[in-house]
Amino acid sequence: MKRTILLLLVLWAGLTTITAVAATSHRLCFNEGRFKIAQFTDLHWDANSKNNAQNRANILAVVQMEHPDLCVLTGDVVTERPSVEGWHEVIALFEQTRTPYVVLMGNHDAEKLTVDSIYALLEASPWHVGQRGPAGITGAGNCVLPVYGSGAGSEAEALLYCLDSNDYPATTRLGHYDWIHFDQIAWYREQSRHYTQAHGGKPLPALMFFHIPLPEFELLSNDDATCGHQLEGVACSKVNSGMLASIIDEGDVMGVFCGHDHDNDCIGQFLDIALAYGRVSGLDAYGQLQRGARIIELHEGQRKFDSWIATPQGREAIYYYPSGINSEQERLSVYSPAVAANGLVPGVSYTYREGMFKSCNDLSNGTVKAKGTMSNFSIADAPAKDHFGYEYTGYIDVPERGVYNFYLYSDDGSRLYIDGKLVVDNDGSHSAERKGGHIALEQGMHAIVLQYFEDYMGQSLQVRVSARNMPEQDVPSSMLFHKQ
Repeated sequence: MKRTILLLLVLWAGLTTITAVAATSHRLCFNEGRFKIAQFTDLHWDANSKNNAQNRANILAVVQMEHPDLCVLTGDVVTERPSVEGWHEVIALFEQTRTPYVVLMGNHDAEKLTVDSIYALLEASPWHVGQRGPAGITGAGNCVLPVYGSGAGSEAEALLYCLDSNDYPATTRLGHYDWIHFDQIAWYREQSRHYTQAHGGKPLPALMFFHIPLPEFELLSNDDATCGHQLEGVACSKVNSGMLASIIDEGDVMGVFCGHDHDNDCIGQFLDIALAYGRVSGLDAYGQLQRGARIIELHEGQRKFDSWIATPQGREAIYYYPSGINSEQERLSVYSPAVAANGLVPGVSYTYREGMFKSCNDLSNGTVKAKGTMSNFSIADAPAKDHFGYEYTGYIDVPERGVYNFYLYSDDGSRLYIDGKLVVDNDGSHSAERKGGHIALEQGMHAIVLQYFEDYMGQSLQVRVSARNMPEQDVPSSMLFHKQ
């Protein structure tokens, strides 16, 4: 009898250990300072499709190539009957690769199988790390996934918000697609503030995932500031529920990632928030792009991430947040060579003029009132309140080869030249306004010229810089030099 009891205790202890390991084995953690996510979107899986063998091969190829720490499926996953069989096939892919994954609802997922039935299948999978979501809040799958630090016993170092962008509004008068509702936004704000407070009042770097893009995606520029394909319009809600405004308020989310528009896979920024599409993943979905996934790699302890499209054929351009620079820019740019400059001392030279200026071109017609040097670009000591201008000259010491962003915030006009090239044009008589530009520079000294004028009613000047490895900041005095 004693031996039987002892044997049962040993078995119970073993089961307890296994359960504890299972419960913690999918704790999301940085690995040597990195955490990699593969976003698959719009599989439109059909268990009867002849494309499934290739779909499986594509997904497995990306997972095996990238070795993600987490896969995020941003909606429209299984869209045809037999749905249960389709979900089992999709789930099996991530169980086969032993990759933690989370599923978000698209506008088509619940058309063939109820949300409760879908989450019953997901919750039975040991590799699904998402949740059904809190009761009483619109949608399903609303959850936040903490990503813990690399060390044992580390606290959360990043957050991944998963939201249901829902499907269709109650009436067509409100447009074709639904939106993220106020109770979901309130839940996000509550979660964000909880983690911010726990982190000593400093927001944790975060990402957000859902299916249908926000209306602000329509504001992405179609130039080299946006990386990737923009081959169709933005099929978003006509109602803007203020999700982005809350993201800006809380200060944690660096970027939002969606699917839905299969011929878009671009990433850009609006108000310093990255707005990104995934790459369409399923062959039964419409779209002309090579099937694949968007990869996002977080950096532990930093508000930055790198992102690229991965397909079985390889990787595409890497986008670096927050700089907005991408690897194709770096590869294709013509780099301005450094100049040989001797006898330099810290600071910049300036010429101060007064006159009636409406453009930086008018500065040469003004009356020279003073010349001198200062440690940095400043208008704080201007003798006049209106109708004055400065021209600053000197050299900027570039720490490493790369593409550099420069920004001018001014009232009224300003222009920035580097090595004789106009980099930022914020000219004209206007209220305070910010404009930017970029230039590829070799390491070393480069000639810099800044023109500024104040017409009337208010004056301001701010000169900022960023690069792939340099967070945006005022141009530091340590980078500025002039001839003695």
